[in-house]
Amino acid sequence: MEWANETLVTEFVFLGFSSLAGLQQLLFAVFLLVYLFMLGTNIVIVSTIVLDRALHTPMYFFLGVLSCSETCYTFVIVPKMLVDLLAQKKTISFLGCAIQMFFFLFLICSHSFLLAAMGYDRYVAICNPLRYTVLMGFGVCMGLVAAACACGFIISLATTSMIFHLPFHSSNKLHHFFCDVSPVLKLASHQSYLNQLVIFVLGVFVLVIPLLLILVSYVLIISAILKIPSSVGRYKAFSTCASHLIVVTVHYGCASFIYLRPKSNYSSSQDTLISVSYTILTPLFNPMIYSLRNKEFKSSLQRAMTHTSYSIN
Repeated sequence: MEWANETLVTEFVFLGFSSLAGLQQLLFAVFLLVYLFMLGTNIVIVSTIVLDRALHTPMYFFLGVLSCSETCYTFVIVPKMLVDLLAQKKTISFLGCAIQMFFFLFLICSHSFLLAAMGYDRYVAICNPLRYTVLMGFGVCMGLVAAACACGFIISLATTSMIFHLPFHSSNKLHHFFCDVSPVLKLASHQSYLNQLVIFVLGVFVLVIPLLLILVSYVLIISAILKIPSSVGRYKAFSTCASHLIVVTVHYGCASFIYLRPKSNYSSSQDTLISVSYTILTPLFNPMIYSLRNKEFKSSLQRAMTHTSYSIN
């Protein structure tokens, strides 16, 4: 009978926007517009990078991969969230929840390591400009992306397996709008200290190690920039890193708030608000930060639009 009780939960009920019942149709319209705009922006960015040979450089290769990564992890969460905003019954199956968590963690962990790879790219470009094309060849770029994906896959598989091997029978009310680690773990019937410690260590590995690599890269970058004699040269060198720094600050700020604080500080309402930012708003702003602040990309986009209009005419 005890075993039967432990297997009662076959689905989870999302309560992430339950306190905003009167605004859910409005939220649906707003989130749908933002999501479609984000998809369109990422499609334009990736298409421009692919079509314009002037952008076939490591920096834009990583930017294209970043755009694809953000598009994929929003696809894991946002369509289901939009459906739930209009549905009376906001549920997900036990297996569906595990699959959603696995793919979200895989993509978000890969995203962290990809940002570290982009920091290394900026380090090589500024500190070793004469050897940049050699040190950042296509094979090296592909290897860095593959390593980021491999780390994300291993961490996601280990975390998801550990969480969903715990018994769930006390409640299936998930105070969130998707299957994230903290809300699901909160429902587990037997949360051992070891499980919580391992998941915290995995969070440290995903967030702290890539961030330390980025910080080391920027210490070396700043040291090299300060040695440039002209102020114009220093500004030009630093401007190539500014977009990356903004994205890193937003990504690691939100993720650290969610995953690296003590469990006693868990707040479902705060987590829902922060999660909306890094699942919807951040993927919208990141491509715009990278592309609209970049004269080279804007020139390439104008050329692509002009070429397309000539082809149509």
